[in-house]
Amino acid sequence: MKIAVIGATGFAGSAILKEALDRGHEVSAIARHPEKLAPHPKLHLRKGDAYNEDEIAGLVSGHDAVISAFNPGWTNPDIFHQQVRGMKGIINGVKKAGVARLLVVGGAGSLEVKPGVQSVDLPEFPDEYKQGALATREALHLLRNEPTLQWSFLSPSADLSPGARTGVFRLGTDQLLRDANGASRISVEDYAVAMIDELERPAHIRSRFTVGY
Repeated sequence: MKIAVIGATGFAGSAILKEALDRGHEVSAIARHPEKLAPHPKLHLRKGDAYNEDEIAGLVSGHDAVISAFNPGWTNPDIFHQQVRGMKGIINGVKKAGVARLLVVGGAGSLEVKPGVQSVDLPEFPDEYKQGALATREALHLLRNEPTLQWSFLSPSADLSPGARTGVFRLGTDQLLRDANGASRISVEDYAVAMIDELERPAHIRSRFTVGY
């Protein structure tokens, strides 16, 4: 497939990019500094601004699907507004380009830890991640109110860290997944596997899903 990955130099984006290239897809990597990426025969580097919907439309036009791993940075003091603004630019740009399929890197904060209670609303939720988690929850609301795109929103487990690519994990919907020891975790490599699996074999059209061990 011919896909565009927005935020391809970031933590999740770079793992998704590698997984897509390893499976033989042709990828346009869209980032503020795409020159950071190593050359690859099927990789096309594209400098782009997620806040500019017309620019995004031009960059993603002609692709089979777009994967957004956009994040303005966890240390950004205005992460909530910048994240939401960027998501709106991406949604509008993808629609303008006529690309129907949009897959989005989501957050774990909007997953339920018990019926009706999301992780981000717990008093013990870490302050340093709260605004980013609220922003990704708002991004999910934007997608759920979007009438035309064939979107999927993949939330990781609470602990998304570098690790092994095992290809062995569980999928869920709106509830935080925990393993037998009560831990909620997934490697970023296996997160990327789940994302490209969804790209290749869509099973969560117009819905959020999650992945964990």
